[in-house]
Amino acid sequence: MSPRSRPLDVFVVAGEESGDVLASAFMRELGQTLNGAVHFRGVGGPRMEAAGLVSLFPMDDITAIGFGQVIAGLPRILRRMGETVRAILKEPPDVLVLVDAPDFNHRVAARVRARLPDLPVVKYVAPTVWVWRPGRAKAMRPYTDHVLALLPFEPEAMARLGGPPTTYVGHPLLGVLDRLTPDAGDAARRAAEPPLLLALPGSRRSELARLGADFGAAFAHLRASGRDFELALPTLPRREAEVRAITAGWPVQPRIITDEGEKQAAFRRARAALAASGTVTLELALAGVPTVAAYKVHTIEAWLAPILLSGTSIILTNRILGEDVVPEFLQTDCVPGKLAAALEAAMNEGPARERQLNGFRRLREILKVDGKTPAQRAAQVVLDVVGERRSA
Repeated sequence: MSPRSRPLDVFVVAGEESGDVLASAFMRELGQTLNGAVHFRGVGGPRMEAAGLVSLFPMDDITAIGFGQVIAGLPRILRRMGETVRAILKEPPDVLVLVDAPDFNHRVAARVRARLPDLPVVKYVAPTVWVWRPGRAKAMRPYTDHVLALLPFEPEAMARLGGPPTTYVGHPLLGVLDRLTPDAGDAARRAAEPPLLLALPGSRRSELARLGADFGAAFAHLRASGRDFELALPTLPRREAEVRAITAGWPVQPRIITDEGEKQAAFRRARAALAASGTVTLELALAGVPTVAAYKVHTIEAWLAPILLSGTSIILTNRILGEDVVPEFLQTDCVPGKLAAALEAAMNEGPARERQLNGFRRLREILKVDGKTPAQRAAQVVLDVVGERRSA
């Protein structure tokens, strides 16, 4: 049976919850485009499995953040890497799509390309070469045919750094803009007293451990200054017990939210937020919530950061806008007093709040893509890459 007369065989690998979300949307769109004539296998989470993936092993087995976790989990990660490569070599697919998890997936791609030079390889989510280890762009070119970028400035950055061809397909948050946009009732609640504030200390154990106490103390500072407010803390269902344990000692107790719809409603109504640096800061910006961003990493990573990082800001909104509109407090600057002062400025009408709101309006325009959803654009690029490889 010729490759064109059978279902397209797609091997997909994702290693984090965000990758599971991205890949599952892409898989569903590809299935619709091909009228179901597609077969998925690889590594993924529950969303990908619901979209038709047969996963080799649990996705969490290849997720490791930070030097400490990587070192502790290295034997398991290397074992899973070998299993993944062997599965691809044993039954070569029509295309290999690697979603997020760069350290794992880049090594998989390099090993596979060495044995299967004609297999199309697409990387979904450009590595953050514009801020961290820029040499990765050029290094991945020999084993990557195309990169699907979530941010509009990434194709230019990849080209400038000698990386593979890259297409901006759009950020997945564009698909939920309507659920992040306040209606009249939401806007009234946002302006009402006492204001609703959001606490978002991260979704990883390491983030919760490093930021939890400082976030709690920052809200205590704010309350001690005489400000009345309501506090909500959206988190993942699987982190609820940990979040409750960490916030048990907070002087200001938050309402903990685990439902996605309730979280989006809170985003539409909140006056301001204190958040761990990450994708959530972009989500807050699209919802129009002035934000104070904060982050702490392991001492070794903090020592290396000035050497390895490029640019001044790690906040996605600031990078996209080319302007530091969202204040960020990293490492030794991430202390309760500074966080509370910045949060009060974000809550109150004035230059600091207005600067963020003006930037957020520009952000929506910059991120727009014409017509198609990010998943539709990603599916089309993958099909184009397969077609080009077959023609060659």
